[in-house]
Amino acid sequence: MAEDPMMTAITDAVTLGRTGDRDAAREKLTTLWEEDVHRGGDPLHQCALAHHLADLYEDPAEALAWNVRALDATDLLDDERAGMAVRGFYPSLHLNLAEDYRRLGAFEAAKRHLDRASEYLDALPDDEYGTVVRQGLAGVAEGVRAQSTAVRAHA
Repeated sequence: MAEDPMMTAITDAVTLGRTGDRDAAREKLTTLWEEDVHRGGDPLHQCALAHHLADLYEDPAEALAWNVRALDATDLLDDERAGMAVRGFYPSLHLNLAEDYRRLGAFEAAKRHLDRASEYLDALPDDEYGTVVRQGLAGVAEGVRAQSTAVRAHA
């Protein structure tokens, strides 16, 4: 597969955030988002950008806005452009949305996204990533049952 300069820039910005400079990462990813939108928008870039931007916001309402954008972009993706089965994106995306809605106290909306995530669990690999997503779904479901809006330790 040919090098994708936008995906490289996204990876660089995400690395910045993971090394502690969340503000710089958020600024860089937002700039990349604006550039991509002005170019007509590539669903793969928008999915990656929005997904990672959501992780950089503590406020669940701001994270929710970006997670919705990630889901919307994913709905426009096909397996060829994604370089893998797009179906495998959905458990994590719906997990993130369920967590945002739970944190906002919108427990019914959170349940709907937990249900949607469960429709795609067969697409999760049987590896560390799949385990993390499954555990995340169980943790959010527990929070929904408890009607808790508290930040989860492993969120």
